[in-house]
Amino acid sequence: MLRYIYGNDLHSFPKLRDTMFRDRADQFKARLGWEVSVDDTGAERDHYDTLNPLYVIWEEPDGSHGGSMRFLPTTGQVMVNDHFGHLTCGAPISSPRIWECTRFCLARGAGSHVAAALMLGGGEIMENFDVDHFVGVFDARMVRIYRMIGSSPEVLGSEGQGRDRISVGLWQFDPEAKATVAQRAGVSSALSRQWFEQSFGVSGRQNLARTG
Repeated sequence: MLRYIYGNDLHSFPKLRDTMFRDRADQFKARLGWEVSVDDTGAERDHYDTLNPLYVIWEEPDGSHGGSMRFLPTTGQVMVNDHFGHLTCGAPISSPRIWECTRFCLARGAGSHVAAALMLGGGEIMENFDVDHFVGVFDARMVRIYRMIGSSPEVLGSEGQGRDRISVGLWQFDPEAKATVAQRAGVSSALSRQWFEQSFGVSGRQNLARTG
């Protein structure tokens, strides 16, 4: 199932939290060789995890992490402006209707439905928090994954070649895209909405103020 959890509330889900940060270390440090910080517990965290982001997390039946994404509104500090502004010609991206999505992570052995379910969760955020677009930085390996899910971005700028190519992309999520992603995930729209409401209830929109 999908859970939507603010950073300040992760302590209420210790197994989900700890396996998420360890899976991030495994993916970004061990498998991809990124220059990220891993602590003595084997967890990968960065500065943006301290800003009370909203995480969308696929929880496995045993309570462990299957996949996740991290969201922050671009009206505050975001990676795309702090570190990748040169890919957008130095023009900061800042709007309450554009959120940044980072740290797209899949646990080892996660099925393709997990990636699609995470994108479906992103669509729920857009619909319920009046967000028009997500922006994010992605590498060449993700192009195939986005295409497989049915949610490819508009590329705003790129650098590098081949496997080393990185890009800034902009996503939108119209009803047609939502239907495609839901089908890939094997999750009905009703179940997707149920998971969202379990996390936020009727006051979900009010929680926006807690982010950033």
